Amino acid sequence: MTRGEAAEALGAHAATVRRIELAETSLDEGQVHTLLRAYGAGHAEIEEVLGQLARANLPGWWHPWRSVMDPWQLDLMSVESATSIVRVWEPALIPALLRTQAYARAIDDVRRPDLSQEARDQRAFLLMERQRRLRERNTRLWALMSAAALNTEVGDAKVMNDQRLALRAAVERMNVTLQIHPLDGPLHVMTGMPTVTLYRVDVPEIPDHVVREGGLPGTAEVSCTLDTVTAYHILLDHACLIAPHPDKSKEALLS
Repeated sequence: MTRGEAAEALGAHAATVRRIELAETSLDEGQVHTLLRAYGAGHAEIEEVLGQLARANLPGWWHPWRSVMDPWQLDLMSVESATSIVRVWEPALIPALLRTQAYARAIDDVRRPDLSQEARDQRAFLLMERQRRLRERNTRLWALMSAAALNTEVGDAKVMNDQRLALRAAVERMNVTLQIHPLDGPLHVMTGMPTVTLYRVDVPEIPDHVVREGGLPGTAEVSCTLDTVTAYHILLDHACLIAPHPDKSKEALLS
């Protein structure tokens, strides 16, 4: 069908069809149904596509926590939910996806005094839900952190002790790789950089994303451009090559 024929079937202007083709506008269920019939789709195919559309329009599982999420997180949760590998560089604290609920809450107590206690509780609970869902999907987590995190007191002694125990348990999982750069280790390319998270996605329609946190609390730079993602991928590779083997990190946690 020509663009004009499709527009006539839809009861719209040809420019609207062009915007649909360029993914510059969305379609409602009625428009999708009309186009499917115009293109000769059978009843079973129409029902299948409309079912997929309905599922795609459902709110994300994180919807109940939207009010306490940072703006950049809202845009990224659908990517995280589809990712196969999460790579992290954390310069001073335990990586977020390896934190306990109490440890995460203690961080927000210091970093986010602008939020209510209830909001901070909800953010910590959301983090636990993110971790649970990634474990269920067998998403691989490859984290590189500084040993400074093991010596930075977050919360009280119990919070730190429980966090160490949680790390020891985490590194025993097949889908978790943790490398700890020692305080007396050599300079590497990520030294001095803020927290960086790289999301590797196996879905062709979703590009890989990189998140660079820093600046004001709750802010981050998010990019999915190939050059930027590739650059950070290379930096993480170099830093991980210099860092001790994951087995050495296990020994450090036990010491």
